[in-house]
Amino acid sequence: MSRASARFDTKKVNSELVTLTYGALVAQMVKDLDSTEDVNKQLERIGYNMGIRIVEDYLAKTGTGRCLDLKDTADKIQSAFRMYLGVQPNVVNWSPGGDEFSFLLDSNPLTDLVELPEDLKNLKYCNIICGVIRGALEMVQLDVQCWIIQDILKGDANTEIRVKFIRKLEDAIPAGEE
Repeated sequence: MSRASARFDTKKVNSELVTLTYGALVAQMVKDLDSTEDVNKQLERIGYNMGIRIVEDYLAKTGTGRCLDLKDTADKIQSAFRMYLGVQPNVVNWSPGGDEFSFLLDSNPLTDLVELPEDLKNLKYCNIICGVIRGALEMVQLDVQCWIIQDILKGDANTEIRVKFIRKLEDAIPAGEE
């Protein structure tokens, strides 16, 4: 007898694995921490720590150089979304000064198979993404704020993540190496 060959779509399997694993992490944090605000802070912190590490992987895989401006930065973050989450967000809602923009996600693999109960409506389930963006940009000397404007899990049509440029960080030279 021959074994029936089962073909798996590895991208779909990986996406579902990430969704389920992330959901289990958030559920455990909700049980362990006192408030949803504490969970929101921890998710952002975890994302920040991921961001400061993932930027090296991104730069090595893409071979891209320094960003020329905030528009170039937004394009590279858009590329990273495609690379790591398999989604293509739209870059929209640029501020008149050019120092703020939003990522609009029509689909978000982190929110597949997820429904927030009524008592967790203040939970920023995807706050980890804000942390990743903030951490990665800090590693390339950009200080930004990042927050969620709209959330599919709260009944919005899509997820909107806002990014605001604060300042360019100076390269730090270790003491004694001037």
